[in-house]
Amino acid sequence: MRSVSDNGDDISRPDRLSRLAELADWPAPEQPVATSDTPRPVKSAEPPVVDEVAAGRRRFARLLGEFRRAAVLVPFDAQGSLWTADFNGVRWICAFSDEEALSRFAHAQRDVGREWVFRTVLGARLLDVMVPMLPSPAGVALDAGSEDGMLFPPVEGVVPEAAVVDLGGTR
Repeated sequence: MRSVSDNGDDISRPDRLSRLAELADWPAPEQPVATSDTPRPVKSAEPPVVDEVAAGRRRFARLLGEFRRAAVLVPFDAQGSLWTADFNGVRWICAFSDEEALSRFAHAQRDVGREWVFRTVLGARLLDVMVPMLPSPAGVALDAGSEDGMLFPPVEGVVPEAAVVDLGGTR
């Protein structure tokens, strides 16, 4: 018999693991066993509702981030100004992802005979520096006229606050 002062130093380790240790090593069952008392999950006939507006905003934010980091081609018109297009009171700076996209645009303009002068500009520089310099609301049209074209409008989160168009409280 041990006394209270005995630290158990003379006790050897057990030869066999305890029942709790054995249970810890058991693999978990793949499916829980259902009993008559177990409520069964009800499968919904409708797919889960996805917030399409939030998903669209996330997709746009990814595209905006890619555009801001990309070097794009910005053509100049015959007068040496940025090639822009006006639509519904917004001036759009035309930018192109590569020379092929710019060439397709030139063909669509029926102006392939002239020499197209362009500069390579970082997308962020277009949005943060060039858009605010224009005298009217402005944005950037990437690959204008193509199926893969994209607009970066003069709204909050796209252009600097000074260049944002007031949408009258709509979001």
